Amino acid sequence: MRDKDEIMKLILDIARENEDIRAVTMEGSRANPAIPPDEYQDYDITYYVEKIDPYYNNPTLIEEWFGKPLIMQMPEAMRYPDGGGHFNYMMIYEDMNRLDLTFTPKKVDDGFKTYEEPYVILLDKDNGNGFVPLESNTSEKIYHIQPPSSLFYYSCCNNFWWCLNNVAKGIARDELPYVMNMYNNIVRPELHEMIAWYIGITYGFDISIGKDSKYIKQYLPSDIYELYKKTYSSSDYSDIWSSIYVICDLFHILAITVAKHFGYDYRQHEEDGIRIYLNSIRTG
Repeated sequence: MRDKDEIMKLILDIARENEDIRAVTMEGSRANPAIPPDEYQDYDITYYVEKIDPYYNNPTLIEEWFGKPLIMQMPEAMRYPDGGGHFNYMMIYEDMNRLDLTFTPKKVDDGFKTYEEPYVILLDKDNGNGFVPLESNTSEKIYHIQPPSSLFYYSCCNNFWWCLNNVAKGIARDELPYVMNMYNNIVRPELHEMIAWYIGITYGFDISIGKDSKYIKQYLPSDIYELYKKTYSSSDYSDIWSSIYVICDLFHILAITVAKHFGYDYRQHEEDGIRIYLNSIRTG
């Protein structure tokens, strides 16, 4: 497996050898010092170029530079391109390294100054007078937990309890795909929002719990995390029902704690109402 030094040298050597690649930045987890490094981190690299045409949908060139990957994805050449003028090659190699390489002609006046995610400037041939600013930005402030307003708190609670009715109806109708989508993609994000606020009032709001709440285990008390694990189920409806009751109990614990901290009202009658509805659906 090529180590970090080998990969970074290759990335920079290619940039130095090609005059129209004016700058190189690294984004993602490797640009964020708050994320512990591990062997699975991608290399999220951007080449800032004078003209995009030579690099647009040209996988042959990329393979000449970096070798043939096990698999490649080119989002801008697929069914839902964002049309932003850049081109991205996402590659996994036999040595298990993953390189996400973006070519972009975007200049600082086109929005780089407002780019708030962490990035590290690896190379700037124009010394701050071209494509990229002078300084790197390794702050992850953009990802920090945001304390809720009373409206956001109420909306989270209401949507959590309300959308459980759809989960229950889906079970009654034997519509498993609908059940799983509603439960995991609509209801669960509200739980994650409440978990984030719960963590925020415990540890402060200057932290991140990561994409898709992936770092919550390190912040939640072990008993709370054990409950959280039980909110996941198999495809068996009895198992799903058990997980629903667990997620209800867990959300209640978290929401009451958050409400008390901020002095917000928790509308217990909404929870009581949906629990009556859930029981009615389950018992038929």
